[in-house]
Amino acid sequence: MNREHKRQQYQKGYYQNHKCDEIFTCKHCGREIVPEGAGSHHRNHCPYCLYSLHLDNEPGDRAADCGGHMEPVGVWVGKGGEWAIIHRCKCCGALSSNRIAADDSPLMLMSIALKPLASPPFPIERIAELNDLIDNLK
Repeated sequence: MNREHKRQQYQKGYYQNHKCDEIFTCKHCGREIVPEGAGSHHRNHCPYCLYSLHLDNEPGDRAADCGGHMEPVGVWVGKGGEWAIIHRCKCCGALSSNRIAADDSPLMLMSIALKPLASPPFPIERIAELNDLIDNLK
C-alpha cells in the first residue's frame, strides 16, 4: 500500500463513505481476517472471536485515540430481527453497537446471548420463591 493511499484511509470520515477491503490480523485471537464473507462493505470485528478495536467515535470516523480491545459483552435484536453485538472497550469502558456480519461465528454469538441465563443475578434454586414473591405483589 502506498503512502498516499494509506493517508487517505486514515482521513477523518474516510470509512464512512468507502468500503474497507483490507486484510488484517485480529489483535485478540491472531487470525487473519479477510473482507470477503462479511455480507457488507464494512467489517468492524473478527468473525471468530467477535472482538474489535476502539478506533471510531462515530462509525467510520477513525477519530478515537484509545485503540483498546473492544470485548463483545452482549447482543441485542432490532425491530426487524437483525442482531447486533454490544462491545465494551477494555481500556476506557466505551460502549458501541455493531451489526453482526454474515460470517460471524454462530457459536460465539449464542454464547454471548446466553451468558446472562448461565449466571443469573439470583440463586437459580430460589426461582420458585422469587416467583411467589412477585405474584404476592400484584
